[in-house]
Amino acid sequence: MSIDTLQEKIRKTKCPVMLELAASVSELPPHILSETPSPAEGYARVCRELLDTLKGSVPAVRVSFSSFALLGPEGVAQLSAILRYAKKLGYYVTLDAPEILGVRAAERTAAAIFADDSAFPCDSLILLSYLGTDCVRPFLNACKSANKDIFTAIRTANRSAPELQDLLAGGRLVHIAAADLVSRCADGMSGKYGYSPVGIMSAANAPDSLRSLRAKYPRLFLLVDGYSAVGANAKNCSYAFDKFGHGAIVCGGGSILRSWQQAQSDGSDYLKQAEASVERMKRNLLRYLTIL
Repeated sequence: MSIDTLQEKIRKTKCPVMLELAASVSELPPHILSETPSPAEGYARVCRELLDTLKGSVPAVRVSFSSFALLGPEGVAQLSAILRYAKKLGYYVTLDAPEILGVRAAERTAAAIFADDSAFPCDSLILLSYLGTDCVRPFLNACKSANKDIFTAIRTANRSAPELQDLLAGGRLVHIAAADLVSRCADGMSGKYGYSPVGIMSAANAPDSLRSLRAKYPRLFLLVDGYSAVGANAKNCSYAFDKFGHGAIVCGGGSILRSWQQAQSDGSDYLKQAEASVERMKRNLLRYLTIL
């Protein structure tokens, strides 16, 4: 798949929502844990059931590498199976990349995850941008030749993010300087809808940032993170989209997977609660944008 395919799926479903599969064991419905032999299997079951339930209504899914890997070898095996299952169901699949702290780690990760026979098949990876462009470049060949995409995180949704990411650096905010570097990596690459396979991830609770990024980088696709974070809302997220409702998708975060807890349910209806959460999120977003 490619960023063009993601845009097509959003237009077809009229749903600019990305399901996120990232949870700790304590956030899984109790009945699932009691019915499965291990936390890793319980987590995988929740993921499969959510993917089945939301197939056709949600165009994309984001999977957390660490949420599975921290469950040990069985978790890593379940991660591989869930990625394959999501692709089989027709989702656009993005994966939070494993930790990358240098160029060689970036090269190994790009070679392993974007390989044709990868154990972790996905359409895109989410990377950190603050290591510099030499840790982004190893992924660019796959973006050019293998219909793969990357999203570089430049502004995060955690409360202390402004301490560093919103500092001034040469007249620019640090995260805007990071976006400038990413934009240079994207030069010369664009699909039929005009978007580059090199995109950026920014926070739903930073509306001024989303406005600036959309205006300054009309050809960069935006992944909006942190919909469930303090200060985030649908109106803020709408600033990431262009006037046609294109060029962005909003990651649901915990608002979908943990919706049963927010509803103070016992978890037995977690799939129904997830469906309702997606519908609310979609309805709220479409109050502020029209997807043509």
